[in-house]
Parts: sequence; structure tokens; C-alpha cells
Amino acid sequence: MADNKIRKIAINTGGGDAPGLNAVIKAVTVAGLNRGWQVLGIRDGYNGLFLPENYPAGDGVINLTYELVENITALGGTILGTTNRGNPTRYPMKDTKGNVVEIDRTDEVLAGFKREGIDALVAIGGDGSLFMANGFVAKGLKVVGVPKTIDNDLDGTVITFGFDTAVSYATEAIDRLHTTAKSHGRIMIVEVMGRYAGWIALEAGVAASADAILIPEIPYDTNVVADHLNKLFKAGRKHAIVVVAEGAKPKGGDTAIIESEAGKSERLGGAAERLDKALKPLVQNEIRTVIMGHLLRGGAPNAFDRLLALRFGAAAVRALDEGMSGVMVALDPPTVRYVPLDQVSGRIRQVDVENDSMITARDLGICFGD
Repeated sequence: MADNKIRKIAINTGGGDAPGLNAVIKAVTVAGLNRGWQVLGIRDGYNGLFLPENYPAGDGVINLTYELVENITALGGTILGTTNRGNPTRYPMKDTKGNVVEIDRTDEVLAGFKREGIDALVAIGGDGSLFMANGFVAKGLKVVGVPKTIDNDLDGTVITFGFDTAVSYATEAIDRLHTTAKSHGRIMIVEVMGRYAGWIALEAGVAASADAILIPEIPYDTNVVADHLNKLFKAGRKHAIVVVAEGAKPKGGDTAIIESEAGKSERLGGAAERLDKALKPLVQNEIRTVIMGHLLRGGAPNAFDRLLALRFGAAAVRALDEGMSGVMVALDPPTVRYVPLDQVSGRIRQVDVENDSMITARDLGICFGD
């Protein structure tokens, strides 16, 4: 086994939480400890390193042990905490005039790694977090990335952990909505997460027999959606289900943003409400909206996501042990492989509108509003 002078590694989780994060933490911890390394967990993204004032108990960085991670595989969320604000590359601070400006504080983060004696980092996160991690590679830190997002929109890997759990939960919820919609003869609009890619909306919508699916990749025409629903009702249908990704937008319109602030990720929302208002004058049936939101992020990971997360975590440690840096672990069935971080960080994997799930959906008569 190669000796790459690694004695202490750190793990952090950034961006939104996802089912399976704790399984990655366990795999990295156990695989690292089994190699005789010390394993540290950085609290709340990078905050535990460069914002020590937020941790008066001195626990911004914690020592991970076998006992601490023994029973966390099945837990949702992340025991380390996470954040999608306070990006150290664009940290919001007030200038002398009281205006909020964004400054680069990455050197403070790197100083924190040096202070803690950390030899390498396993960075678990989405496109923004991995883009940040790649910046640390350029400044000399050994980094292996682990792709994480329920949106399944990261380039370079066939799937990300958390996605399958989110789709399964969304599918079950839509199944339930069929019964109440049918009882009242309603149109149910179900909004699911999916900022720039409509994977959750597509797969849950097809699996749960939605009548229309609206995704960011295909700007929709409200009149086309209304005509499709009205044809169903004229043919004898009593209810309809429309699944809309939060990032879906009408033709000629923009994605709905409900919050945009320096140093924070934009908050999307209102896709279902906007569609509701646009459809009301075009259909006779009553409309109700359901926002799945953070329900898709919460809860325990299913078996598929637990196994994938454990595989990714163990593979990240193997990469470090073999002297790799600046790579991301990725699923390339049936194996896990490594792809350069600079080829995938900051890149979005959107739905291919000609993929088999899309073709299947159209064969089933599902409308995409185009």
C-alpha cells in the first residue's frame, strides 16, 4: 500500500442536505481509521475552520471515531451540519460605507487546514461545493470530491446518492394525491425540487402516472397544458396530476426566484403557484397545489442510496491512499471510477429530452407543455 504521507484527513458537507450524507461520512471515517489515519469532521461546510467565533465550545472541527459513526448509515441529514450560505470564495461582508460586498476568504480556510494539520480533504457536495473544492486543489490542498445532490444534476456520474430516495418519496406522495384528486374532480399541481434539471419531476412523474410534467429543460406553453387537460376531461377523466419542477418556466418567461442575496444561493419557488394562476381561466376543474419542497431532502436514505453513498465514501479514501487528488468519485455501472474535478465542477447535467424516459413518457401520452 502506497505511503503518501497522509496521516490526517478531513470531511465536510456543503450545500443542501441529501439522504445518504451520513453513510458517506461513515464510510470515509471507517476506511480512514482502518488505514491508521486520523479523521476529522468540519462543521457546517467550511465554517468550522474559518469562523471559529461561531463555535465557542471549540467544536468547529470534531474528531470522528468508530463509535461516533457506528449507527449513522440509516440517518438522514448530516451529523456535521451543512450550509448553502457564507461561501468563502464570495463571503458577504459590509464595507466602510455599510454596503454588502463579497470577498474571497479562501486563504483563511487554507490556513485552518494548515493549523489543524490536515493532509487531505474529502469534500461532499454539489456543483457549487465541488467548484469550491477544485479551487483549493489549485492552491495545493489534496482533495477528493464526492458528488451529492437530490437533483441528480452533476456531470460525470450516472447518478448521485439521495436522488433515488427523493424520487421514491415523490412517487409515493403523487400516488396519494391521485386518490384525493379523483374524489374531488380536481387538478393537482405538485411542485418538486429541481433548480436547473428536471430529473425528479420526470422520473417521479412517469412512475406515478402524471398527466403533465414540466421541467426546466423545456419551457412550457400554458395553453398547450390546458388543452391537454381539457381533452382528458372531455374523454371522461375526472382528475389530473401535473408535476412541475421548481425551475420550470413558461415560454418567454424566467425561473421564479423568491430570494436572492449576496453570499447565499438563490431560492427558487412559486412555479406551482404561477402555473395555478395561469391555468385557472383556461380549465373548468378546481385546482389545488402541493409543494413537496424539503420533504424530498429529509428522512432516511433507501437501500440504493445507502449502498451508493458507502461505495462513494470508501472509493474517496482509496483515491487518497493511491495518491490521487483533484478527482471526483463517480458511478459508471457496475463500478465506481474517478473523473477530474476541473472537468465536472460547476457543470450541470440536464435531462436529455431524447432519453428513454422522455420517449416513454410521450408514448404514454404525458404532456411536457411543448
